[in-house]
Amino acid sequence: MSDLALFRRRLLKNPRQVSAIAPSSRTLARAMTLGLGPKSGPVVEFGPGTGRFTEAILARGVPPENLTLFELDEEFVGYLQQKFPGVTVHQQPAQDAARLVSPGVGTVISGLPLLSMPPEVREGIVGAAFQILAPRGHYVQFTYGPRPPLPPETIAALGLTVNKGHKVWANLPPATVYRFRRG
Repeated sequence: MSDLALFRRRLLKNPRQVSAIAPSSRTLARAMTLGLGPKSGPVVEFGPGTGRFTEAILARGVPPENLTLFELDEEFVGYLQQKFPGVTVHQQPAQDAARLVSPGVGTVISGLPLLSMPPEVREGIVGAAFQILAPRGHYVQFTYGPRPPLPPETIAALGLTVNKGHKVWANLPPATVYRFRRG
């Protein structure tokens, strides 16, 4: 089955969980994974879906054994396990990352629709990311909106700094990448 066919089927079955009108583009995947390479250390991905960002992470040279995915959708999980041998896939919410991954992660890549989530869920996800990230690690998140995917009060409460990346026009809809790190 193609990525697109699987994406469409899961979107029709659970549109709120998928929360996108199309899979992320390869251009967005390259922007999200900028700076990763064979020496990036452990990388964690939240909400990989069909694995577009996963492909880009591996293409940048991150070894499969250094990549851990958190995906809730059972069908996506099976697909990811088959498509990416050697990658660890957890059918768990991102908030469980601190329980399942040792601290010292270099980068967390998130494809989760943070802005469509209740504030407590959003803060739990970002909080879990920073529990596992190394002191100089990055949390990378994209959004379709004009502002960062975290409100200013959450950024301040968590003591984070944010860098806005370029807008990726070659995505449906266009998206902007943000990189967060400890202040």
